[in-house]
Amino acid sequence: MEYVTLNNHLKMPVLGFGVFRVPDKNECAEIVYQAIKAGYRLIDTAAVYTNEDAVGDGIRKAMSEGICSREDLFITSKLWVQDMKDFDSAKQAIDTSLKKSGLEYFDLYLLHQALGDYFAAWRALEVAYKEGKLKSIGVSNFYPHILTNFCETVEIKPMVNQIELHPYFIQEDALKVMKEYNVIPEAWAPLGGGRYNPFEDQMLQEIATKYNKTVGQVILRWNIQRGVVVIPKSTHQERIVENIDVFDFCLNDEEMKLISSLDKGYGGSRTKHFDPEFVKTVLANKIHD
Repeated sequence: MEYVTLNNHLKMPVLGFGVFRVPDKNECAEIVYQAIKAGYRLIDTAAVYTNEDAVGDGIRKAMSEGICSREDLFITSKLWVQDMKDFDSAKQAIDTSLKKSGLEYFDLYLLHQALGDYFAAWRALEVAYKEGKLKSIGVSNFYPHILTNFCETVEIKPMVNQIELHPYFIQEDALKVMKEYNVIPEAWAPLGGGRYNPFEDQMLQEIATKYNKTVGQVILRWNIQRGVVVIPKSTHQERIVENIDVFDFCLNDEEMKLISSLDKGYGGSRTKHFDPEFVKTVLANKIHD
């Protein structure tokens, strides 16, 4: 495994395992256990995923079998918008997430969206960080202008910003701003979220064949070489094992540029963060991320 170093000197794996849209408790616990068994040490969940408890169950199973210790793992969760009303709501939600997961601390905890009173919520994260409940804190879906204002305002700068990053939405401007503030970029939907058919792209297929890898492995490696942490999700054992096998090859400069040329300049997610109607809908608690 390769690591990045956060601005508080904590080391974070560059590749982890996401559990978005795995609400079934038994299935989620089992795939988390299988992921840890396969070598993953970063697990990414969120309050709104409704599976923090299942993630905790999978972790405890792996630990009980001696596969890992708690200190070996890097567990991330996120604060949802409805708990970002004020400082007290956020503080209570952090404790609720810890209780659900059965963990004494999270290695990373993020503000899930730049919505609601996220400055008040951030102060709750800062307090929990100082108390040791959160080993590092960060944000998610904070785009360049918002992240700039945020970093210029808060006491403790975020360590991570998790946004949509893949070959079809490379977000170079966002990466530039994060680098300026020493914020590590982390990619959700690092394989495109099933929206672009990258596995049928001839150029990607040729690069994959050259290295005896899959298209998915090439895409993950591309982001890692850009300094981006990736958290692919899968419920299939063979894909879980495949996705972590990306540390024995390196793309050259020409290949990196070719892959970046797929950029469309916009995200393909149904989550339209810039859409006023999306914002209203989320704040009205009618949609989940």
